[in-house]
Amino acid sequence: MSKTSLPASDRAARLREALLAAEFTVDGVLDVLGAPAYAALARSETVPALRATRGASRLETLVRLFLLQRSVPADRARQALPLDEALADGWLVAEEAAAGAAAGAASGPSGSVRATVDIRPYGGPEGEDWFIVSDLGCSVGGAAGASGRGEAVVLGVGGASTTLAGLTVRRQAASALDLGTGSGLQALHATRHASRVTATDLNPRALDFTRLTLALSGVEQAELLEGSLFEPVGDATYDLIVSNPPFVISPAAAGAPGGRRTYRDGGMAGDDLCRTLVQQAGDHLNEGGYAQFLANWEHVEGEEWQDRLRSWVPRGCDAWIVQREVQDVTQYAELWLRDSGDHRSVDDDRYAQLYDAWLDEFETRKTHAVGFGWITLRKAPLGAAQGGPSIVVEDWPHAVEQPLGEAVEAHFLRQDYLRTHDDAALLAGRFTLASEVVQEQVGLPGAEDPEHVVLRQHRGMRRATKVDTVGAGFAGVCDGTLSAGRILDAIAQLVEEDPVRLRDRTPESIRLLVGEGYLEPVSE
Repeated sequence: MSKTSLPASDRAARLREALLAAEFTVDGVLDVLGAPAYAALARSETVPALRATRGASRLETLVRLFLLQRSVPADRARQALPLDEALADGWLVAEEAAAGAAAGAASGPSGSVRATVDIRPYGGPEGEDWFIVSDLGCSVGGAAGASGRGEAVVLGVGGASTTLAGLTVRRQAASALDLGTGSGLQALHATRHASRVTATDLNPRALDFTRLTLALSGVEQAELLEGSLFEPVGDATYDLIVSNPPFVISPAAAGAPGGRRTYRDGGMAGDDLCRTLVQQAGDHLNEGGYAQFLANWEHVEGEEWQDRLRSWVPRGCDAWIVQREVQDVTQYAELWLRDSGDHRSVDDDRYAQLYDAWLDEFETRKTHAVGFGWITLRKAPLGAAQGGPSIVVEDWPHAVEQPLGEAVEAHFLRQDYLRTHDDAALLAGRFTLASEVVQEQVGLPGAEDPEHVVLRQHRGMRRATKVDTVGAGFAGVCDGTLSAGRILDAIAQLVEEDPVRLRDRTPESIRLLVGEGYLEPVSE
């Protein structure tokens, strides 16, 4: 099968029924492989999975076909799925046909068959049995899934795509846009809570794969549009925009040698693609709507990276930008040379030439490091923009608990509260300690008082912050019954401090605890 010829989706429902009947699901694959082989498969190591599927069950046959890309005897394939339809529609190909023999699907192959695409079971958030369809070899692991492949390769599920899916705000929406859909994972999630889903991609093969993913997952088809960035949707606006864009900062994207790959190299120099995507998103959001992206950004000499990202935020939008990782330019170049398989080149001079091209590009742009993280925009609702936009840019490389969609939405609600409450209103407000927060005391064993007190979250962002005696006492008493001011007055008596001075100096600390989710305002 040529790269431009992909399976037909008209009878995908029959194939889906067969996959489910054979328990070709996330749980089924885990059961048949066992945890060690399942984990090895996620690392692109297939030998343990091959050893675990030496039997003749329908599930083992399907794992070998679609996850391990091995040929299987035609009679075994016929027991696992509607073979004639799968051959006619192009999901499978007969080995003798690949070798040029005259035998066709109509008469039934007598030898073996192999898959033409990857089909990977994927569990939806409510236990749905979904399937992600991608190019061969691109749903197994991801460390080198695209090695040696052409510009138009379409990847399957990876760490970046599942990260974005977990970050996305999942409230009911009239419309959602998956920009740069790839194999369709974000569009698939959006069908659960958006009445109308649009998916776009510059690569027409990606749109074909998205169509297959949606059909095989048994969900309603999305509107599929070809084109770059927001060009395919014109002036349309949405309640939700999500994108895992081709964010890699590479010389190939700027036209240097090395081979561009559509899924990762966006065709613009530096981080211009991510900047353009963020800046244009504001014009395509409905009031109160969210735009959520993964992105890379440059750390440039003489410029604070936080200022660089603040300049991207469009007018009328609030933003929460989280940097999750930073790599120096050598680490970054090596990462993406491995992605393309060039680290295994037998031609050392070619590898050195490509490496040089990456470093030349960064040197020209005065870039010394590259950051990776999340960008969330919200089109400020009417009345919420009092006091100017809320733009929070932070570095948080620590572990978090996914999914984070509810935490993202809660962040913006807290920012609304803080910017509409001055210090006097804050002291008149009532708060409760978030349920996942615990207090830790750190000090020498046997000491009368701790050296410091830490409030720690065990959910969501899993933040931790040091507080003084007043802060710890205040947080511990917050149960929603007393105003902040009355609690501070009581604490002032206990610590023998002037209550007026305590009221004056504490609102800043309360804002921090509310802004980062340790305290939750009680509805007025």
